[in-house]
Amino acid sequence: MGTEDQRLGLEVLERSSKQINAGYQKLYRWIQREFKTLDLENPQINASIRRSLRVLAERPALFQSCLDFFAEARESILSDSFYAALTGTTSETQTLVTKPIEFQAHDPLRYVGDMLAWAHSATVSEREALEVLFISDGDEIKRSIQAGLESEPWLRDEGDEEGFDGKKALNQLVSRDLIGVARLLRQRTEQVIQSHNDATLAYKIASLIGFYRSTFVRLLGTESEVLDIFTTLENSAMRQFRASMRDRVAAVQSDLAVAPINLSPPDFLDEALQMLKILANSYDTSIATADGHNSDFNSVLVETLDPFLSGCENLCKGLQMPDKDIFAINCLMATKTVLAPFTFAKERVSQIANTINEHTEKLVEYQHQYLTYTSGLYTLLEALTDISDTAESLRTIPNLDAFKPEALVMTSQQLDAFLPSALMDAAENLKQLHSRKQVQDITEEAAGKFCEDFEYVKSRLLAADDFIHEDEVPEESPPSLRDLFPRTSGEIRVLLS
Repeated sequence: MGTEDQRLGLEVLERSSKQINAGYQKLYRWIQREFKTLDLENPQINASIRRSLRVLAERPALFQSCLDFFAEARESILSDSFYAALTGTTSETQTLVTKPIEFQAHDPLRYVGDMLAWAHSATVSEREALEVLFISDGDEIKRSIQAGLESEPWLRDEGDEEGFDGKKALNQLVSRDLIGVARLLRQRTEQVIQSHNDATLAYKIASLIGFYRSTFVRLLGTESEVLDIFTTLENSAMRQFRASMRDRVAAVQSDLAVAPINLSPPDFLDEALQMLKILANSYDTSIATADGHNSDFNSVLVETLDPFLSGCENLCKGLQMPDKDIFAINCLMATKTVLAPFTFAKERVSQIANTINEHTEKLVEYQHQYLTYTSGLYTLLEALTDISDTAESLRTIPNLDAFKPEALVMTSQQLDAFLPSALMDAAENLKQLHSRKQVQDITEEAAGKFCEDFEYVKSRLLAADDFIHEDEVPEESPPSLRDLFPRTSGEIRVLLS
């Protein structure tokens, strides 16, 4: 072969190549026959198949063709197994011993859950078996494929510089095996979704599918075709949920009339909150072991809560003070109680708390005005509106109608009659507020403001008295304002504490 005549060498190379190619073709056909009867559930998978695959990987085109054949076979087998698990019979009408899912799961949610659980179990088993078959020998297959690509560079994909990725190829193969199961799962699940108009059921199904989708991401990676089917199913369930909620809201809006006489949350809000609690528990369960996003639940609140709170706001418009704010607080407190236990609703709970504070401030102001008007202090405050801290202005206080002896004595008597039952009478205004603590806090804050008003009036009276007694002759001095209005700030605070 080292002479100038290389014909003999070329003939040897040609014949060797034919023999080698024929050997690979024979190995290729043998592997295909073995794949037809291969039992992946058998933990003692034939070592010769693994070694044959490693050798065949030196011919990437044949190796890929084997994988395609294997994927088609496994897809058919898994689809038949899934159908058998659902109905109890295989495509060959062979009856199985296990009780079929369709006869065992009467509840729609359990039916979908059992199907998803079967698909998950099959995926785990398939992945474990294929790991043993294709990558248990470390990087042997990868090195064989790399050697084949170097001898046949035209088979390399453009931009593929990293070579064969065993994990990625495994994920793709498992996904292809399961695509038939996923299609059958999609068909059955969509039938369940479309045949039920229950918004709660639709959302529970969507949450369940979302949970399994996140589980399959960890098993198959983010590029699996199976995940697209899960996403489609989840979106379908959410569309059904939103449609059912829109119908429910439309029915409620047509029935809105007036707020309940006792200012309790209306029935439609109670029903909405019961549903919201169920949905929140379902969402909380779905993100317990999955990577959930709190913002996902905001869309649920928009559909299940906001329209009903808007209905309560419309009912508020027909009420007077303080009933308007009492009704609003009762509705918001009931909502806050339902959402408070869930961390993913923290932002909405904070918004509701701020709105409650706004209504509380209005009730404090209402109680404050009630105390000042009922006690008679309002007439004195109104009279002092234009009085400044100057001596000239303070000297004019006794000349004001509200501070003349007869009027001031009447105001003092009115105050004395008001004080013994002031807090009880004020609390009576808020008796329909469900939270007793809120009633107490609002009334006490209003009483505190009333005491500040009283101290302001008393300070003006004392200042006016000081200037009057400086100007008047003692024998001709009129009765002092403090004598006509004898209550002290300390007494007021004690009586209103």
